[in-house]
Amino acid sequence: MQRVQVAGVGMVPFSTPSKSEPYDVLAAGAVRNALRDAGIGIEQVQQAYAGYVYGDSTSGQRALYSVGMTGIPVVNVNNNCSTGSSALWLARQAVASGAADCVLAFGFEQMERGALAMKWPDRPSPFVDFMAVAHQHNGESDAPFAAQLFGGAGAAYAEKYGTDPATFAMISVKARTHAKNNPFAVFRDEVTVAQVLESPQIFGPLTRLQCCPPTCGAAAAIITSEDFARRHGLRTDVAITAQAMTTDTPDTFDDLPKLVGYDMARRAADQVYEAAGVDPADIRVVELHDCFTANELLSYEALRLTPEGTAEKFIRDGDNTYGGRVVTNPSGGLLSKGHPLGATGLAQCAELTWQLRGQAEARQVDGVTVALQHNIGLGGAAVVTLYEKVG
Repeated sequence: MQRVQVAGVGMVPFSTPSKSEPYDVLAAGAVRNALRDAGIGIEQVQQAYAGYVYGDSTSGQRALYSVGMTGIPVVNVNNNCSTGSSALWLARQAVASGAADCVLAFGFEQMERGALAMKWPDRPSPFVDFMAVAHQHNGESDAPFAAQLFGGAGAAYAEKYGTDPATFAMISVKARTHAKNNPFAVFRDEVTVAQVLESPQIFGPLTRLQCCPPTCGAAAAIITSEDFARRHGLRTDVAITAQAMTTDTPDTFDDLPKLVGYDMARRAADQVYEAAGVDPADIRVVELHDCFTANELLSYEALRLTPEGTAEKFIRDGDNTYGGRVVTNPSGGLLSKGHPLGATGLAQCAELTWQLRGQAEARQVDGVTVALQHNIGLGGAAVVTLYEKVG
């Protein structure tokens, strides 16, 4: 297996649907930025994996063709909110196996206004079983389905451990504080705990300011073998040391936190820690999937950043931000940077690559040598990736 390098990354600023350019313009911009960062042309890319959720088939080709029509394989990927990391997972596999030496992973989304909804009401939803369990625990509701799932999980956690609603709100406050230093983020104005709690109630402990917004945007990464990078004079300072993708098991339907991916994330993280020989205590920076504040809180424990039942103390002690034990979502995360579904995993990759290079400017975390990424999609897929500073 070849060592896999992140030779280049690129993004475009995320935006709300009302201010967005078309998806192909967004994606082409991110790809060009990644190519420029790597210092190569599109003709050197041997394969491409395009991630998006909302769009017609072969939208990846449409987006890439404006950068260059080189005849390479283009694979379109859809894995719900973990789509971007699923494209990255495929690109890494291609390089690690020796099937290719230089692969492009890119993700994009041109989203509609409003909460996520089912697009195909004339056929079985992949969430039928998930919503049946949610309704069994929470009762029927008109709230958006994702908010029911994640809000229900947060409510179950709070009931078990007596978590103060303000603790969930503190995650949103932290996200905005981090995002103010990120020029790619949608929401860069700070908020208070009171403002978060006073925003409209959505479901369970979740208020509107605790839910990620519909977002448009794109991000990309150039993944190469170490040999290819050295032969072409590319960067070799950031490597993907370990990566794992997991899906649901029958235990998923045992309780609400598992229903939103707790166990998937735990299994993927454990595989990564074991493969890399890294202890969770070694992690100083992580980009994790904070689609709702409840999921960020659950993810602290799922990723073993803090022991089970201690997430509230972890938050209130400031161990999730600068000056604490591990800086979570220095980018502002999905809550503030935004969540264009297909782009999110690759935006996380870009942020952590910048952190490891020391290029994160005002967001920079001191002394970063390893960085953890967590991206999850209901229905389900969890991708956890460990990056390492090399040399």
